[in-house]
Amino acid sequence: MAFTIEKYPIPKRFRHHISPNTYIALSELKKVPEFYPPLYENIEWSEVYKNGLPPKYLDIGCGFGGFMFKFADLNPNDNILGIEIRQQPYDYMLEVIEKESLGNVHTIRYSVANKLPFIENESIEKIFYFFPDPWYKKKHTKRRAFNLPFLEECFRVLKKGGELLLQTDVPEVHEYQVEMLKDYNKFEVTQLNKEDYWDYPSTNQEVFCIRKERPFDRVVCMKKI
Repeated sequence: MAFTIEKYPIPKRFRHHISPNTYIALSELKKVPEFYPPLYENIEWSEVYKNGLPPKYLDIGCGFGGFMFKFADLNPNDNILGIEIRQQPYDYMLEVIEKESLGNVHTIRYSVANKLPFIENESIEKIFYFFPDPWYKKKHTKRRAFNLPFLEECFRVLKKGGELLLQTDVPEVHEYQVEMLKDYNKFEVTQLNKEDYWDYPSTNQEVFCIRKERPFDRVVCMKKI
């Protein structure tokens, strides 16, 4: 990496959670909550990426961008878009991108509950969806971004043979996602073992899990041709 991310320490104190309504599509809300993430219908990629091309990869729920920055450095000719719902991580990533003049990385503060209208059909090679908020309580599962509309959007924007990659350290979330994928039945689903090949940078949560010897699951979902 041309710079060390340690130059930009992650805030030790920040709000992990925001208004639950931000996880609901704006069209389903009777009242717009304060600080609801912006909506995007179109994004002029020529204004955000050095090569003027659209993103090839999506990192959904990218947090403070630890994975995204490493991945972008390993793939300097390809663009990656990070999507994060919380303001503080978003501000942090913008600072890094701007100060380091990273030409193949962009991020937006956005709720994927509103789908991905700014992404063209069959234009994305891989979607990363790692360690999402589990929303443990049954009455809160509707706030999980991983639902049927989300899978439909992933299927729409992925190229033929493109992949949706999942990681979680919450067994209930893993089971929920696999069951939903089975019902949707438009992806070839492969559940990986710990020793299986995985050639991707580590996320902060993944490093934490390994250090604490906490198990986590990986799933590769390939769009059926």
